[in-house]
Amino acid sequence: MKLKLPVFLPVCLLGIAFQAGAFAQSAKTGFKFDFGPGKTATGYTKALPSNTYTKETGYGFDFGTTVSAVERGGKDAGKDGFVASDKPFYFSVAVPEGNYNVTVTLGDAKGKSATMLKAESRRLLAENISTEPGKFVTRTFTINVKSRQISTGGTVDLKPRELNKLDWDEKLTLEFDGTTCLNALEITPAKDVVTVFLAGNSTVVNQDDEPWAAWGQMIPRFFKPGVAIANHAESGLTLGSFLGSHRLEKVLSVMKPGDYLFIEFGHNDQKEKGVNDGAFKSYTERLKLFVSEAKKKGGIPVIVTSTARRNFDEATGKNVNSLGDYPEAARKVAQEEQVALIDLNAMTTTLYEAMGVEESKKAFVHYPANSYPNQPQPLADNTHFNPYGAYEIAKCIVEGIKANKLAISKFLINDTPAFNPAKPDALTAWHWIESPRSAVTKPDGN
Repeated sequence: MKLKLPVFLPVCLLGIAFQAGAFAQSAKTGFKFDFGPGKTATGYTKALPSNTYTKETGYGFDFGTTVSAVERGGKDAGKDGFVASDKPFYFSVAVPEGNYNVTVTLGDAKGKSATMLKAESRRLLAENISTEPGKFVTRTFTINVKSRQISTGGTVDLKPRELNKLDWDEKLTLEFDGTTCLNALEITPAKDVVTVFLAGNSTVVNQDDEPWAAWGQMIPRFFKPGVAIANHAESGLTLGSFLGSHRLEKVLSVMKPGDYLFIEFGHNDQKEKGVNDGAFKSYTERLKLFVSEAKKKGGIPVIVTSTARRNFDEATGKNVNSLGDYPEAARKVAQEEQVALIDLNAMTTTLYEAMGVEESKKAFVHYPANSYPNQPQPLADNTHFNPYGAYEIAKCIVEGIKANKLAISKFLINDTPAFNPAKPDALTAWHWIESPRSAVTKPDGN
């Protein structure tokens, strides 16, 4: 099948009608690990600190991080020992592309524990899973693992910066931060869940490195098992380059009826200056194409207006729109195509103004020199968010999901109150444990 694209589009998508699963692999997809010394629970594989990840074994502690083993004794195999660390550590398992339910058991018979859990490229799953002495907590999360390979043939064209991203390797990686006591881990395929695909740029992408972050890597924290977030966004992309690098083709090749496609572009599109470019020309036509192709697959498109840049008129305290007609063009397409709209541009404008000229810097990558390794100069970026800012914007997305009464609303976790962008959370109430990797080079795009 070949799409008939507008004449000004430089690419075409081929063969998107193939069904998801055509590229399925025969590799093992179910795992149970019992961590630490002591008796091994029935049906589980023992995992000790010496089990370093290799391609041959297909599982183990990864990226040079280490843990210690603790034995508590007792009759309950699986809870009589654990691995522990007060520093971040990674555990990886080689799995094929797909959605997985991942269940962790945390706790200590004699001490407290507290864990922040992330997956892959710093996708936040849980902020603080805490246990009291003698208590154990078991939590399940639905996680998407993606592959460059496209079932119709070919691969996604990755940027050089993506080649080492945890999102694009051939394994599922969990990051444990805090004072973690890990007892057990189970991974099983999740075949009947809803997948929410994200298409966007650096304001959406899963950023690997501190202090950069985007709302797409925070949104998994707000969903119960049953929804998998498949983030295909990348820094610097436009609607056109998302198409040209075969990312929409990839999304459509694995999309099934009832899945969602959230679409947020504009920051980089506005820099395209060809004769057929512009908010109401190429941007509008490409946005309509994304919508129509998702609908053909039985998917549910959701248009998201671009996050506002931090661009204050300090005299008035108002944040000035720097995205031209692009937010309005997105609103117009949503209305014409009769699809859900999350007006993130309006919500983030309200959010920044509520924070104020100076306080709003704390939601962005504004840091003095030497805050991070190899950073002799201050960082002052008014487009890209830090984890706190990304988290606040993810809350805006959650409110947009509720306002549009999307069916996935029923999967939202009930532990967070309604969020009003005019009343942002105080930074002092924000808790984030930094991941080991950091970078001072800003992501592509602005």
